[in-house]
Amino acid sequence: MTVASELSTFTSADGDLAYLDSGSGDLVVLLHSGYVDHRVFHRQIPALAAEYRVVALDIRGHGASANASMPFRWADDLAALLRHLDAGPAVLVGVSMGGLAATNTVLEHPELIRAVVTCGAATGEFQYTDDWTRALQAEMASKLAAGDAEGWLDVFVKVVPGEHRSLADVDQDILRLMRDMAGNTLSKHTPGEKDWFVPVTDTFARASEIAVPLLTLNGGLEPADMLAAAERLAATVRDGRAEVIEGVGHYPNLEKPEIFNRILSEFLHTL
Repeated sequence: MTVASELSTFTSADGDLAYLDSGSGDLVVLLHSGYVDHRVFHRQIPALAAEYRVVALDIRGHGASANASMPFRWADDLAALLRHLDAGPAVLVGVSMGGLAATNTVLEHPELIRAVVTCGAATGEFQYTDDWTRALQAEMASKLAAGDAEGWLDVFVKVVPGEHRSLADVDQDILRLMRDMAGNTLSKHTPGEKDWFVPVTDTFARASEIAVPLLTLNGGLEPADMLAAAERLAATVRDGRAEVIEGVGHYPNLEKPEIFNRILSEFLHTL
């Protein structure tokens, strides 16, 4: 597992952004889900670094990266990092929030992107409609508002098994890692602090502009509306394909890394 001393930093317009940089070759950038950090890709980084230059970013406000103190967009942070690295165009691989960052960036800065992979994400306008996810989101918001960090973490990790499994059905090391990452990110913030994030708008309406290859790679236990949104995205872009890994939910990269890595590698080899 990565230690802080192994991370590089990029001085952005609003503080330092941290990232792990390993391997050599064509650039692949890994973008983590919300509340965690680059370590969510610990089963992908060494596998990919055998063939590619792999940069795993701590997105602003997460992990070892600075919090925002002014308006920002994921797409602009990522574009600034890619220009700093001077190693693109890059393949972006994003899970959940990271998938949204990837689609935002290819829309706003297409010249920097070679291909996109999204997992547990579609475009920014998507909202879960299933009762289980909406109830989980409401419970997380309630715990956060009450300042109950441990209670919030207890709810947060339920995303890993999803609706149709229990926490006991999941590798406990995965749950411990998720709690550690999310607890670290949560400790960086205070209740009621200003949210400086600026979303990119009309992302699905603009999806047909995406001219690079795009893969959606999701767990089969994701809610049906998430899987449908991913299929719509893959069908809307000029060169899209959708893959499903059965038996897992929001984090196939953690639960079935060998399958996830194989499908990802096969996609990369087509570029």
